[in-house]
Amino acid sequence: MPSQPAHRFLACSATALALSAFVSVSAHAQVAGVDVVARGLQNPWAVAFIGDGRMLVTERPGRMRVVAADGTVGEPLGGVPEVVAAGQGGLLDVVTDRDFARNRTLHFCYSEPSAQGDGASSTALASARLSADAQRLEEVRVVFSQRPKVASRLHFGCRIVQAGDGSLFLTLGDRYGRMDDAQTLDNHQGKVVRVRPDGSPHPANPFLNRAGALPEIWSYGHRNMQGAALGPDGQLWTHEHGPQGGDEINRPEAGKNYGWPVITYGENYGGGAIGEGITARAGLEQPLHHWTPSIAPSGMVFVRSDRYGPAWKGSLLVGSLKFRYLARLELDGTRVVREERVLPQLGQRVRDVREGPDGFIYLLTDDRNGQLLRLRPAS
Repeated sequence: MPSQPAHRFLACSATALALSAFVSVSAHAQVAGVDVVARGLQNPWAVAFIGDGRMLVTERPGRMRVVAADGTVGEPLGGVPEVVAAGQGGLLDVVTDRDFARNRTLHFCYSEPSAQGDGASSTALASARLSADAQRLEEVRVVFSQRPKVASRLHFGCRIVQAGDGSLFLTLGDRYGRMDDAQTLDNHQGKVVRVRPDGSPHPANPFLNRAGALPEIWSYGHRNMQGAALGPDGQLWTHEHGPQGGDEINRPEAGKNYGWPVITYGENYGGGAIGEGITARAGLEQPLHHWTPSIAPSGMVFVRSDRYGPAWKGSLLVGSLKFRYLARLELDGTRVVREERVLPQLGQRVRDVREGPDGFIYLLTDDRNGQLLRLRPAS
């Protein structure tokens, strides 16, 4: 399809001011409103920062675009592999390598089609180098591919977090119809995996030498994780979609079982208990926090910046697709002590939440005419 038109930075434009006029924030939020950085993005899924005020945005249909510091949206990058852009699948998360300034390496994940042409797919993790002119991906290689591939358009997961040692955590959905696979270790459905940048299993993985277990698995018993971040404690935090209730925040630890679908705070779509209809069982981990009814969470970041005042620093921000707001969670260690709804009248599905190197919080809205937004701190 033709590329989307370029758009200029609108922070001071009448459009941005009009948007700010209808946005309201909670009484406690240290945010005055939002500025539109860019628009005309088709179902954007993730944003990463590549220096000089530029951002790289993925669009679910299978495109990456550079957004310039002035808000201009570039043409699609070359070199992006084929994706299955159907249902919840497509080109999904992207992060810059922690040594990006030197190696220009990106890590991204997407729904990868089966080589047999049988309609099956799975989540794949790839690495590539961004060309010097930021026009294409070079040296693209798939370093991990979820097994098995199945014929489903749902629950790809696909958030990436790079740990301090350079290894990569990747969240993997249960593919919906394969939810029972989340409880077994001979597949990657409903798992967090941890690999080295070359795709080899991390040496600290808990099932590395267990017969019948896949060596990449870090934790299991998950449903569909679309948010992940390193916490202030340096540990991985994730959130996942529950079924009509029971969206969860977890802090996945090596070898632990987070319960899906044996325990859940949700229920079947249309009503009715899942499995035994229980919320706890010995040996299965409880979430740190859950939402019932579901907010359909996506995107996740810890606030490290001082831009939004001391009340926000250390908070966990989570986007809501269903209710179209930004949730801010105050923490006492790993315990959620308070939650507030920021931008409750935004009216747009929040797909991604990131903190930029400038300390500002950026949001992506999931729409055919999606936007890249920046939270404006209260003066």
